[in-house]
Amino acid sequence: MLDKTKQVMARREFVGLFSLVGGGLALLPEVLLSTSSVTSRKTRMNIFAIGGQGLNWKDDNLLLAKYFLGLTGKENPKVCFIPTASGDIGRTIVNFYEAMTQLPCQPRHLRIFNPHVEAFEPYLLGMDAIYVGGGNTLNMIAIWREHGIDRVLREAWKRGIVLGGTSAGSICWFEQGSTDSRPGKLTAMDCLGFLRGSNCPHYDGEAARRPTYHQMIRSGEISPGIACDDGVGLHFEGEKLIHIVTARQKAKAYRVNLANGEVVEKVIHPDLLAD
Repeated sequence: MLDKTKQVMARREFVGLFSLVGGGLALLPEVLLSTSSVTSRKTRMNIFAIGGQGLNWKDDNLLLAKYFLGLTGKENPKVCFIPTASGDIGRTIVNFYEAMTQLPCQPRHLRIFNPHVEAFEPYLLGMDAIYVGGGNTLNMIAIWREHGIDRVLREAWKRGIVLGGTSAGSICWFEQGSTDSRPGKLTAMDCLGFLRGSNCPHYDGEAARRPTYHQMIRSGEISPGIACDDGVGLHFEGEKLIHIVTARQKAKAYRVNLANGEVVEKVIHPDLLAD
C-alpha cells in the first residue's frame, strides 16, 4: 500500500512540473508552488548610478530618488545611506533624511567610522535599497575592503537589494572610474567591478572631467566606458544598461570608446522624468 501511495505522489509531482514547463501554472500542485518553483525565479539585480548630485535633492531632483526607490517594488522600502566617502559627515546624513522623509520609505544610515550597529552584514542585508553618497572614492573603497563591506554589497546585489549612489556612489560599482580622490588632479582608479568598463561623473559639472577622461582612455590608463552629466541616472539590471533617466533638461549620458587611437563619444539622450 505504501509503495502505491509513493507512486501516486510521484506521478502528481511529475504532472505538476510538466504543467509548469508548458505554462499551465494553475495545475501545479500546491505543495510545489510553496517551495522550489517560487524561490527559483530569477532575482532582479538593480544598480542606479547617478553622475552627480544626490538624494539630498529638492524639487525636480526628487524624481530621481523616486525612480531609485521604485526599483525595490515596495510601497514603503527600507533604504540605507552609506556616507563613507564623505567621512560619515553628519550634514550629509541629515540631508539624506531631509530628502527621504518627503517620500514613502523608511530611511536608515550606516556609519563606518563610528558604527552604531553590532554587525554590518545583517544590517545591510536587511535593507531593500542601499544608497552610497559622494566624496573620496579611493578612501571609501579601501575602508570597505578592510571591513568586508565590498563583499556584503555584492551579496546584497545578488539578493536583489537595489544599489545606487552619486559621484563616488556611481563610479564605485564599475571596474574603473575617473576620480578626484588623489590630490592635484583627476586620475583613474580600480573600483568594485560589479559593472564592466569605466565611469566618469560630473561630465558637465566640472570643466576638467571630459578632457581628462578622454586623455585617460586615449592613453590606455582607463578602459572605455560611460560618462554622465550631473543629474543623469544609469539603471543597470545585472550588467546590462536598460534605462537612462534625468530630471534636468538637456542633461546627457555619453558612451566613450577608442577607435583607431582616437576617442569617439556617442551622445545618449536620457528619458526626462516627470511627476
